[in-house]
Amino acid sequence: MDKTDKTISSESKSKSETKWDASRVPDLSGRTAVVTGANSGIGLAAAAELARAGAHVVFAVRDLERGRAAAAKVSGSTEVRRLDLADLASVREFAAGWDGPLDLLVNNAGVMLLPERRTRDGFEMQFGTNHLGHFALTNLLLPHITDRVVTVSSGAHRMGDRVIHFENLNLDGIYSPQRAYSQSKLANLLFTLELQRRLTESGSRVRSLAAHPGWAATNLQSHTTNPVSRVLMAVGNKVVAQDDKGGALPTLFAATQDLPGASYVGPSGPMEVRGAPTLVGRSAAASDVAAAQRLWTASEELTGVRFPVGAAA
Repeated sequence: MDKTDKTISSESKSKSETKWDASRVPDLSGRTAVVTGANSGIGLAAAAELARAGAHVVFAVRDLERGRAAAAKVSGSTEVRRLDLADLASVREFAAGWDGPLDLLVNNAGVMLLPERRTRDGFEMQFGTNHLGHFALTNLLLPHITDRVVTVSSGAHRMGDRVIHFENLNLDGIYSPQRAYSQSKLANLLFTLELQRRLTESGSRVRSLAAHPGWAATNLQSHTTNPVSRVLMAVGNKVVAQDDKGGALPTLFAATQDLPGASYVGPSGPMEVRGAPTLVGRSAAASDVAAAQRLWTASEELTGVRFPVGAAA
């Protein structure tokens, strides 16, 4: 276990002992939230609870028909807008269409364990969708954001090579679904770290936080084409996993509780697989400030999107 994994505050422990759940989400009346990938899984569960608590929730989804069907099942104020994180033109269009303040951005959407393929802009699909799409979206929306950005990572950031392959971000010649997914989830945490550093340096009150759902039984695992992986995940979903509502709790905790910037929230149970949300540790690689800054620079070059100096609240 990395040294950083052992550092959990007594405050976070006491919070986990009270079994925090969605009933403790505060009143969010008058607030606006964007949740990417809100049409299913933990994204839909988080969006539903935010709306139930009074927030106006924008479902940012690739498939408008599925998004509308999901939003129709939610009680509260919602709307659906198209966003394809694997297409930077779509990301720019979504951001350009935003008007007015945005209290909360939840970078939730993701793909997992895909066969090798590319985004519309030529990036490895998992890195391009899970990291670069959200990187661009966040920076383009940042002038509107008033409270916080929550980015969903995964315990998988500890797996694989535990590095960002800066000289080969597309993993050409060394691709595996697991390596690509782990790299993208590590990138999520490094992005969270460097975004908070830049926000603090600019004097912004906006906070950048991360969360992971533990093992949540959602449709994300069905995207893998490996039959062995599908069987193992199906068994794990039945025996070990919590449901999508349980998996959404860390996101909701990070989105609504008074936590320090760059906090990382996950389940409090053994191996962070399930349980009430609490502050959790991250790997040493995910705490590497130099790597976070290097990733930010590379991401700016790849997307053409930069931190809007002086524009954040």
